[in-house]
Amino acid sequence: MLTMKKYFSSFIFICAITVACNNAGKEKTPEPGARKETPKNQADSLMADVMDGHDIGMAKMGKLSLMQRKVQVVLDSIAALPAKTRSAMVPYKEKMEAALKQLKIAKNGMEKWMDEFNMDSAVNNAEQRIKYLSEEKLKVSKVKKDILASLEKADSLIKAKIQ
Repeated sequence: MLTMKKYFSSFIFICAITVACNNAGKEKTPEPGARKETPKNQADSLMADVMDGHDIGMAKMGKLSLMQRKVQVVLDSIAALPAKTRSAMVPYKEKMEAALKQLKIAKNGMEKWMDEFNMDSAVNNAEQRIKYLSEEKLKVSKVKKDILASLEKADSLIKAKIQ
């Protein structure tokens, strides 16, 4: 568990440094969905859409990690119950395990997309850049959808058992 905390802390630290370095000398970054200026061409528009998807996904990464910990606490609590109670909780436990898996997949998807995304791909070839950014827009949209759906599912399962 300590190793995971170190990994997460390192990840957040690296993200913070990357964001700080990328924004050095720039004006304040607008909120996701709010564009500072009108895109000049299709590639600019696609890049703005890709970055909006990225910003929304990244804004949920902390919540994603927190939700993973909450779900794991519930699973650990179920494991500590007496055998009879634990067996009665099997359907709920299975749903929580599936939710945890979905959260992990969503988090890994965002990390993988960020590792593979090349912001400067084909900058000198408009046709290839539009093709690349169109594909990346689809990928980041799926990542964003997976993050939001996994958070919603886990949250509803936790709330359902509390009430």
